[in-house]
Amino acid sequence: MEKYTCHDCGKSIEHNEEYMPYNVGGKVFAKCKECHQKDSVLRNFQQTEVYSRVVGYIRPVSQWNKGKQAEFGDRSEYMIDGSACASC
Repeated sequence: MEKYTCHDCGKSIEHNEEYMPYNVGGKVFAKCKECHQKDSVLRNFQQTEVYSRVVGYIRPVSQWNKGKQAEFGDRSEYMIDGSACASC
């Protein structure tokens, strides 16, 4: 069993302890039995929205077509060491 931490109270959930799993966007969040009985809704959770530029417009990546989303996933970020300006 994977190690889970309660989303509400932050308590570590033991392997023999009851919990409620929440599958959100392919990730699993868990609540311990006590927190689930108090409030069964997964609160304070918001999926991050990523924006980028495509064809001159800044749009959320989630609104792009599948081909552009795949292209975005293939992109790699790089950082230039030192100053970008040779005269600086």
